[in-house]
Amino acid sequence: MDPEIPTLSLMDMGIVTDIELAPDNKVTVTMTPTFVGCPAIDVMRADVETAIRKIGFDDVVVNVNFDTPWNTNRLTERGKAALLKHGLAPPEKYEYELELDVLEFTKCPQCGSKNTELKSPFGPTLCRSLHYCHDCLQAFEGFKPV
Repeated sequence: MDPEIPTLSLMDMGIVTDIELAPDNKVTVTMTPTFVGCPAIDVMRADVETAIRKIGFDDVVVNVNFDTPWNTNRLTERGKAALLKHGLAPPEKYEYELELDVLEFTKCPQCGSKNTELKSPFGPTLCRSLHYCHDCLQAFEGFKPV
């Protein structure tokens, strides 16, 4: 699970990008964290290794790779539902270039309204923004599209 969002798996987050099982039962996992400076990289690496060992594999290697940067389009539908369950507005899919105005009318995770306002593009973590819903009168965090 994502250490910062415990309702969200690393698979649904799109952080695990490759799993290889060699003939000698060696498992190699490649993951691309959301940000190069993500403070949870070591925790995620250890959690993945522990999870694979628990299912019976002894030879486990977890590589971190930034060759292809992570982006929010890698989130699965189940991952977006997990963000909602955690109280975070999931990001919309985007094509081509990402514009900052995509944050302006983020759908409220409480009531589903788009009558919202961006209060700050900077939230408690690098991947979150702060919003306010004018319909249910609740402040909420959105998961920023990147």
